[in-house]
Amino acid sequence: MQRFTDKVILVTGAASGIGRAAAERLAIEGGSVFCTDINQLAVDELVKGIGDKGGIATAYAFDISNEEQVNACVQACIDHYGKLDAVVNMAGILSFDSTHELALSKWQRVIDINLTGTFLLCKAVLPHLIATQGSITNAASTAALSGLPSGAVYSATKGGVLAMTRSIAVEYAKRGVRANCVCPGDISTNMTDGIDFPKDFDFDLIGRISSLTGPRSPEVVAGLIAMLASEDGIHITGEDIRVDGGTLS
Repeated sequence: MQRFTDKVILVTGAASGIGRAAAERLAIEGGSVFCTDINQLAVDELVKGIGDKGGIATAYAFDISNEEQVNACVQACIDHYGKLDAVVNMAGILSFDSTHELALSKWQRVIDINLTGTFLLCKAVLPHLIATQGSITNAASTAALSGLPSGAVYSATKGGVLAMTRSIAVEYAKRGVRANCVCPGDISTNMTDGIDFPKDFDFDLIGRISSLTGPRSPEVVAGLIAMLASEDGIHITGEDIRVDGGTLS
């Protein structure tokens, strides 16, 4: 299935986890993928792997929380490929902290990357997506939909991403741009495998973030992302779609 032949997709957070799986899936389906991450070495390695399999991809490293770097990244994609058809915005960080001990500096860092960074990229790409009648797929989370123990700042950012994405979907629908969120839950990635729980974390609450079927790989989310970014998702906008194995059912 080659749903992305002649399509250009910019993927953030592409060096690992869901972003990496999405970049690989989109390239397999014929897309030209502009793979971005803050980790230059890792995104270079990804792009080499895609190329070795016959795919088309370009690596670019930048800090999504920096507006100047965001704008330069989008311009680099346009300069290289000439257009932009879809954006898959998966860059983010996960943090578990006791709310009463959460430092303001850490709160601000997570906000800067997860929420402000998502906004900055959406702002920069929208003029190009209007031109191609393109789409945005942002990373929310089940944490946007249900209480996450010791997850106040992470939940706040993902709830913000979800609300912002719905607003973008409404604002730009008549201009041909679609915007949706994926809400993963219990997905095994480098980010989730390295969780540093606070010392007083109540592990009796771990069931709130555990799926009915056990953890799954990022590829299960990448399949949904590919559908949303393709013509198969042409009538889907303003949605938040859970990929959580029944966690919130």
